[in-house]
Amino acid sequence: MNTVRRFLTPIAFALLVLPAAAADDWKPAEGPLKTRWGKQVTPSNALPEYPRPQMVRKTWHNLNGLWDYAIRAKDESRPQSFDGQILVPFPLESALSGVMKRLDQDQRLWYRRTFTVDKSWANQRLLLHFGAVDWQTTVWVNGREIGKHEGGYDPFTFDVTDALKPDAPQELLVAVWDPTDRGPQPRGKQVSKPGGIYYTPTSGIWQTVWLEPVPQSYIASLKIVPDLDAKKVRVTVRCAGGADDQTVTVKVTGAAAGDQKADIKAAPASGKAGAELTIDLAEARAWSTDEPWLYDLSVTLGPADRPVDHVASYFGLRKVSLGQDKEGVTRIFLNNQPLFMFGPLDQGFWPDGLYTAPTDEALRYDIEITRQMGFNMCRKHVKVEPARWYYWCDKLGLLVWQDMPSGDANVAPGKGQIKRSEHSARIYERELKALIDNLHNSPSIVMWVVFNEGWGQFDTERLTRWTKQYDSTRLANCASGWNDFPVGDVHDIHHYPAPDSPNPEPHRAAVLGEYGGLGLPLEGHTWLGKNNWGYRSYADRDSLAEAYFGFLFGVRQLIGKPGMSAAVYTQTTDVETEVNGLLTYDREVIKIPTEQLAPAHRKLYLPPPRVETLLPTSRDEAHDWRYTTSQPGKGWEKSDFDDSAWKQAPAGFGARETPGARVRTEWTTPDIWLRRTFTAPAGAAGKSLSHDPNLMVHHDEDAEIYINGVLAAKLSGYTTGYNAYAMRAEARNALREGENVLAVHCHQTGGGQYIDVGLIDLIEAPAGK
Repeated sequence: MNTVRRFLTPIAFALLVLPAAAADDWKPAEGPLKTRWGKQVTPSNALPEYPRPQMVRKTWHNLNGLWDYAIRAKDESRPQSFDGQILVPFPLESALSGVMKRLDQDQRLWYRRTFTVDKSWANQRLLLHFGAVDWQTTVWVNGREIGKHEGGYDPFTFDVTDALKPDAPQELLVAVWDPTDRGPQPRGKQVSKPGGIYYTPTSGIWQTVWLEPVPQSYIASLKIVPDLDAKKVRVTVRCAGGADDQTVTVKVTGAAAGDQKADIKAAPASGKAGAELTIDLAEARAWSTDEPWLYDLSVTLGPADRPVDHVASYFGLRKVSLGQDKEGVTRIFLNNQPLFMFGPLDQGFWPDGLYTAPTDEALRYDIEITRQMGFNMCRKHVKVEPARWYYWCDKLGLLVWQDMPSGDANVAPGKGQIKRSEHSARIYERELKALIDNLHNSPSIVMWVVFNEGWGQFDTERLTRWTKQYDSTRLANCASGWNDFPVGDVHDIHHYPAPDSPNPEPHRAAVLGEYGGLGLPLEGHTWLGKNNWGYRSYADRDSLAEAYFGFLFGVRQLIGKPGMSAAVYTQTTDVETEVNGLLTYDREVIKIPTEQLAPAHRKLYLPPPRVETLLPTSRDEAHDWRYTTSQPGKGWEKSDFDDSAWKQAPAGFGARETPGARVRTEWTTPDIWLRRTFTAPAGAAGKSLSHDPNLMVHHDEDAEIYINGVLAAKLSGYTTGYNAYAMRAEARNALREGENVLAVHCHQTGGGQYIDVGLIDLIEAPAGK
C-alpha cells in the first residue's frame, strides 16, 4: 500500500466536543476580502488534516477549533476572565479567527481550552505539538508551566504527561507575546503599519495544535539524506525515552509519481538509534519537476516481532548542484542536468487567514496553479509555511527557494550590512538552524536564501558558509538582491521592472531573484477600493499581458547571454494593497490565462539560445546617430528620408542622473528623434534557423522604433537598464541584406530620460539538441 497516500488520513480521536451553541454562534469577522475556501471554514473543520506528512503516526488528536482568548497588558498574570472565543489556528488579526484585532508590543495574548485524554492512551506519553506560534510562547497544563518557546516559524513540542490529572478534563493555557516590527526577531513582511510591500501582522497561534500519544521510548525525528549518484538514501533515526540501545529499522516500501507507481526492491537497513543507516536503491527513480517520484519509507523502533514504535515517511531522490554547460557557463543543475529555474515570488498571504491558508485545498491550489502556469519553481518569500505546503510541493514537483524570514533593521543597497546586538544575532541564528532542521527532508527545497536584500543582513559570509556546511545537499544564496558578498552558490540581483542578470562566475551561477511587479487592480477583488500599488501599473489585462510577455522575451535572451540560471517574477498573487500578482488576492481571477502563460514559460526550459550582436548599443562603446529635438518632416522614419540637416552625436542620449544610463549626449527636451544607418549581414533578413533579429533597448520613457520605415516595437513606460524586446514580424521582414535604417522616437514626461537602441540575434538550438 502506498503510505504516501495512506498517511494523509491517520486516525484522529475527538477528545472534546464543543457546545452546540458555541459552534453555531461563531462567525468570521468581516474582513475586506474573502476566498471561496474561507467561506467553508467552521469551528468543526478548521484544518483537520494530519499536520506532519514526513513523520506520521496513526493516532493523534487535533486541537484546532474554538478556544477562549484574552488580550491583556504584557506584565499581567493569567486573566481571570476571557474576552471571547477565537478560532485556532487562525491568527488574531485575521478575519477567520473571528476576532480580527491587533496585538500591541505592550500586550500579551492568552488562549485557553480543555481536553480529555482517551482511556486507550493509558501508559503512554502524551506530546503536545504546536505547528507555529508567533512569537514568544509559554504553555501551562493544569496550572503547571510545561515550557517556553521563542520563534514564529518553527514547530515545537512539549511532553505534558506529568502534568495530566487522572480521569478529569485537562486545562491548556497558552500565553503569547509578539512585538512584530518593534523587536529584532524574524518577522518577514509583518509590520504594525501595513502598506505598499509590507502587510498585516500575524500574532499568536497560526498553525495546527495537536496531541499525540507515544510509547515510553519513541521515534523523535528523522534525517533523510538522498544520494542520487550513489543510488542510496541515508536515514538517521533519533529517538527519545531511553531508546538509545534499541534497534531501528528503515524500509522502502514503494514509490509513486502522480498516477505512476513502482514496486521497489531494496533491502531494509537496521542499526542503533542515532546511527546513520544506508539503503541501496538499485532501481533509482529521481525526483524531478516532470516526474516527482516519492519513495515511501517505513521506520520501526524495536524488534521486528515486537515493535515499540512506528512512523511512515517519504523522500525524494534528487540532486541540486552547480556545473558548467557545454559552453563553459556556470549553471544550476538538477539531477546532473542543467535546468533553468523560473517561478513567482510567493508571499504566502491570504485575505481571510493572513499567514494561515483557510483550508488544505487552498494551500494546494496555489501550488497547483503555479504548476499549471508552467512555472517549475517558486521563491517562498521571507516566510516559512506549514509542513503540508512543502508536502504538496514535493508531490506536485515544484522546486522551492526557501527564504529565511527577515528581522531587525534594514540596510540600503550598496551599504553592506548591519551590526546586530548579541541578542538579535543569537535569535536569528537559532531560527535559521531550526528552519533547516525542520525542512531538511523535503526534496522540493533546493536553495536556502540566507538574507533578502539588506533586510537585517549581517555576518553574511560567515552565515552563508555555515549554511552550506550545515546542509551540503542544497544551494546557498547569501543575499537575494542588493548587497552581494563573494560567497555561496549564486550571485542574485533584483531588477524592476524589466529583467536583468549579473555575469556568471566560475563558482557561482547568475540568477535574477526578483523582477516584474506589474500591477493591475481588478474591481471587486482588491483589499482596498483605491490607492493600490504595483511597481508599474496597467489599465487592463491585455496591456498587462503584452508587458509580461515582452519581459519574458528578455528573460530568454538573458539565459543565452550572459548565461542566467534562474529568474523570479513578482509575484504569485496580489497581497493587500500590492496588486502585482498573477492572481487576485482572493484567487478568483487569473489575470493572464494559463493557456497563454504555460507554453511561453515552457520555452524558457529549452537549451540556452546563442545571442549575437547585429548592431551594438552604446552601453559599452559609443556609436554615432543622427538626431533632432525638433519635430521632423513626414516620413522621417523611412530609409530614403534626408537627415543630412540633423545633428550627429554618440548615443546614449539623456539626462545623466537617469538610473542605468550611459549618457554620452545630453538630451533634456520632451522629444528626440534618432536615425542610424547600418549594414545587416547575409541571411539576417526575416527569421531563419540561423538568424532571429530582435531589439536591445534602454528607454525612458515611451519609444517607437522602426526598421526601414516599418514599426518594429512600441514601448511604453521606462526601464532602468538594457533589455531585449521581440521585433514585430513585419519589421523583421523589412530588414534586408546590406544597408538599413534604424529610426527611433522617444518621448519623455518627467523624471529621468534616456534612449539607446541596438539589434541582437537570438539563435535557438535546433530541435532535439
